[in-house]
Amino acid sequence: MVPGEVRDGSDGVAAAPVPGLAERVTSVGGSPVRDILAVTSRPEVVNFAGGLPAPELFDTEGVAAAYRDVLAESAGRALQYATTEGEPVLREALAARYGARGLPTDADGMLVTTGSQQALSLLATALLEPGDVVLVEDPCYLAALQAFRLAGARVLAVPGDADGVDPDALAALVTRTRPKLFYTVPTFQNPTGRTLPAERRAAVASVAARLGLWIVEDDPYGELRFEGERVPWIAACAGAEDRTALLGSFSKVMAPGMRLGWMRAPAALRRACAVAKQAADLHTPTVNQLAAARYLADRDLDAHVGRVAAAYRERRDAMLSGLAGALPEGSVWNRPEGGMFLWARLPAGYDTTALLPRVVEHDVAYVPGAPFYAGVADRSTMRLCFVTQAPGEIREGLRRLGEGLGA
Repeated sequence: MVPGEVRDGSDGVAAAPVPGLAERVTSVGGSPVRDILAVTSRPEVVNFAGGLPAPELFDTEGVAAAYRDVLAESAGRALQYATTEGEPVLREALAARYGARGLPTDADGMLVTTGSQQALSLLATALLEPGDVVLVEDPCYLAALQAFRLAGARVLAVPGDADGVDPDALAALVTRTRPKLFYTVPTFQNPTGRTLPAERRAAVASVAARLGLWIVEDDPYGELRFEGERVPWIAACAGAEDRTALLGSFSKVMAPGMRLGWMRAPAALRRACAVAKQAADLHTPTVNQLAAARYLADRDLDAHVGRVAAAYRERRDAMLSGLAGALPEGSVWNRPEGGMFLWARLPAGYDTTALLPRVVEHDVAYVPGAPFYAGVADRSTMRLCFVTQAPGEIREGLRRLGEGLGA
């Protein structure tokens, strides 16, 4: 029975309606990306819409061996409840990886989460009251918008350009709106693929230190670099040390089905998120944590990521080489140095949301850009994921896209 429906009870007396759903759920709604994936799940569709790693590049042998070894040697521990903060052996390995990349980290400074998406929900619970202001990039990762809006936050976009957020605009908006936090994906951003330069990262850290602001730095794609030099985390910048939650994930470099993410955060915030996690799922599955730790101990994850990145670079190049023939004349797009996405803008007058059903009829799909905007949307934009298909499939998908758009 749906909320509000009235029907006869078993005794013939009219039954009262059940209470309605929470306003936060009905007002936020579902994910347009997930809705598109449901429509485009047919195998004949070339799907540029999903943010799905290429399954043929998973190290299935290495992951399977890690699970086998863990279950053979410590099944009782692997199948048991565990601490909310995460398995010590995995937290130590994660801290060591940060330290090796120039960000000294203690294992006690880590909280393991069920995917980095959960970290966003935990941070929203720990930091936000209904009506609090959250600042985000424009456009912004869609699921972050969902998490903050479900917490009742007022989400405002910070102006920027092709390089990302404008620190001066950030400072002005912080002064005017007194937000709780600024959320950013500074490296190979979802949805645009852009990377925030080092000098802007330092400026963002300075704004947060001067004006009083939490920074949530989401980094699920940073290891997938094809070219150029690695840019230091905002968390490593002066002024950001005591106010940055740095999120990471194995979803893009090991396997998304393991649902393993983590948070590196100051002690008070980390403890608050642990309390929130106790109410959410008690702890992330023990067997998955131990398998990931075993994989890190027995295998060379960096070498595996290098092989994946090389394949993704080839796929990015295949998409870049075919876009001019697929998109209408006057379209523009970027060249990401890594990650999984690129961002295209069609000429004025095109509406990628309205065009999508016609394009799907040609067995190809993208994600319209409009849902990624917290404020006024640029409806001529689209996100294209270039990693899930091989180069030949990408070329065929672009041919279909051109037909669907009438390019």
